Order: sequence, then structure tokens, then C-alpha cells
Amino acid sequence: MESARPSAGTQTLARGLRALELVTTARDGLTIQEVSERLDVHRSIASRLLATLADFHLVARSGDGRYRTGAGLAALAGGIHATLRASAEPVMRELAADLGATISLLVVEGSDAVALLVMEPPAASYVLSFRTGSRHPLGRGSAGVALLAAGPASPGEAANVAEARERGYAATFGEVEPGAYGVAVPISIPGLPAACLNLITYRAEIADKAAEPLVAAAERIAATLV
Repeated sequence: MESARPSAGTQTLARGLRALELVTTARDGLTIQEVSERLDVHRSIASRLLATLADFHLVARSGDGRYRTGAGLAALAGGIHATLRASAEPVMRELAADLGATISLLVVEGSDAVALLVMEPPAASYVLSFRTGSRHPLGRGSAGVALLAAGPASPGEAANVAEARERGYAATFGEVEPGAYGVAVPISIPGLPAACLNLITYRAEIADKAAEPLVAAAERIAATLV
């Protein structure tokens, strides 16, 4: 029996969603030509896709001709982030207690990694923490690296991002908080913005054993959202 082929409408929708993903994950936006090349479609098709996304304010064309994230994504992101927080909270609470360290959930916002939820270990007498809403540049710190690693490989990306994508987690020392270890694992869910679980601690022995339970926790969260 011949397998069903995707309809023209389904293919257009898939291309449009992929174009949106490409634009929102690009640090400095993308031109029509760049979207055309990455989707492997004619420039006119890429132009129509971007124009439609712009009509719904999901992307916006800047004066330099590059398309960047539009304000319309904020309303969508609010609902998505609420769902993500609800799914992640019980897993993060358990993980923070088991590892005795602060666990945070971070997402991409423009060119920054932003803390969506922070969970401290309940029994620890001293913890390293930060506020929900705290941000730092993508590519910096374990969370910034992991969020970039959650996306597809891109030409010229940093070696630590490629390494984190290959091994499934990022580990850094002192890049955001002096003297602190960070370990972060991407949460990759098709159709949802990039997110990651991040552990931060001053204790090397905790950081050294954190990767495996963080990966397992990220998989548990992803499983509730697919």
C-alpha cells in the first residue's frame, strides 16, 4: 500500500513553522535569502512564508531587511511557558532535594537565557540561588550553552555548543557567577521554544554527578508535553 503523502497545505504549514523556528532561534534574525537556503525552497516561497508570519506579528522585518521575532509571539509564549512550568515544577522540586542544589528552568528570550522557574533544595542550610526572571546572554554559562545546543547546528557555532549537543549537557565554571559550577541539559520538544534545566552550585562533587539525573529529569518533563 502506498504511504500517504503530505498535502500541499500540510507542507506549507510545516514550512511556515520551520521558518518561524529559524527566525526565533537566530541571534540576529535572518534574511529572506537565508531562510530560503535553510528551508531549501525558492526565495519567493520563503518571502511568502515570512510575509504571512509578519501579518500575524509572529516575526517583524527590521530596517536592515532581516526578520526577527515579532511581538505576537509573547501571547503564545505566555501560555506555553505556563504549561512548561506546570510540567517541570514537581520534577525540579524532587531533583533539587535529591541533589541538594538549586535547579532552574530557563528559556530563550531574544538573545538571552531567562529563568522561568527556580527551585531551591528544601533541607539545605546554604544555597546558591537567583531570582525568577534573571537573565544572561545566550552562549554564556551552562544554561546559555545548553539553550543554543537545543537548536539545530549552525555554521560557525561555538565548539562548546556543538560539544553540549553531542553529549547531551553543558558544563561550565564561573561564567555567570564567580566560583560557581553550572550543569545544564536541553529540553527539546518539537514545536515548543528551546528550554533547559540548569543546576548551579559551589560544590564540585555535586556538579560532577549532576549530568545523568538532569538528563533523566529533562526527559520526564519532555514526556509530559508530547
